Amino acid sequence: MNARRWIFAVGPVAAAAALGGLGARRAPETYGRLRKPGWAPPAAAFGPVWSALYAGIGVAGWRLSGNGSKRARLLHLVQLALNAAWPVAFFGLRDKRAALVIIALLDAVLAAEVITVRRDDPVAASLLAPYLGWSLFATALNAAVSDPAGQG
Repeated sequence: MNARRWIFAVGPVAAAAALGGLGARRAPETYGRLRKPGWAPPAAAFGPVWSALYAGIGVAGWRLSGNGSKRARLLHLVQLALNAAWPVAFFGLRDKRAALVIIALLDAVLAAEVITVRRDDPVAASLLAPYLGWSLFATALNAAVSDPAGQG
C-alpha cells in the first residue's frame, strides 16, 4: 500500500471532520434552538449522514491521489478546508451570514471538483455527488433557519 495515497485519502478527511467537530461542539444545543423549516432533518440524522459522506470523500481522495490531476487534488483539499470552516462559523461563532458565504464557496468548489474529476475518474466523481447534494441541501437549510437568540 502506498503511504502517500493513504495520507491524502484519510488525512484531509480526518482533519476536516476533527476541526469541524471542534467547531460544532455546541451544535446540539444550537440546532435545537433554531427555527427550522418543516423539511429540516432531525439532529440525529447528521451523524450517520456525515459518516457515510466522509467515507465516500475518503475513497474519492484515494482514487484522486493515484490518478487525479493536480487541479482535482487542490480542489479536493480546498473543499475539505471549507467543510471544516463551516461548523466553526455557524455553530462556534454563531454567524449565519459568514457560514452561508463559506458553504456557498464550498458548493462552488465541490461542483468544480466533481466536474474536473468526472473527466479522469467518473467513479470518484460519483462518490462525491452525494456530498455535493447534501452540501446544496445544507446551504438551503443554512439560509432558511433563524435563531430566536439573534443568529439571523
